[in-house]
Amino acid sequence: MQRDLAPLGLGLKVFDCYRPARAVAHFMRWARDLQDQARKAEFYPEVDKRTLFRDGYISARSGHSRGSTVDLTLVRLSDGRELDMGTPFDFFGTRSWLTDRTIPVEAQVHRQVLASAMRRRGFRAYDKEWWHFTLSHEPYPDSYFDFPVR
Repeated sequence: MQRDLAPLGLGLKVFDCYRPARAVAHFMRWARDLQDQARKAEFYPEVDKRTLFRDGYISARSGHSRGSTVDLTLVRLSDGRELDMGTPFDFFGTRSWLTDRTIPVEAQVHRQVLASAMRRRGFRAYDKEWWHFTLSHEPYPDSYFDFPVR
């Protein structure tokens, strides 16, 4: 994918890839702790934390724990700066959806460039998170690994 994007002066920045099941369990504990609202303004200002599971922003099982899902964005090769994607990575809300049209047109184009590059290389997008892609033909679709990475 990097070679596909290089002629456009772009590259990829990976935020998250393999995630042990124990990390997913920790994230679930956070999501169920309704008293912890410390990052609400930054990451889910328009979403009630009680609905994060129902609305598909958090799952009890993650493709990250199968080693087949990656969260990433586009960067300019000239300086490594991230392109405007309309919302920050890990923002829960409709503005993070691939189909959202309330964000600037430039950010919509950036999302489509990323999604197209990933699709060409066999990844499918998650419609509620512009940064989230899963390998279409996963080698371990029913496995959730928990080995730590040091």
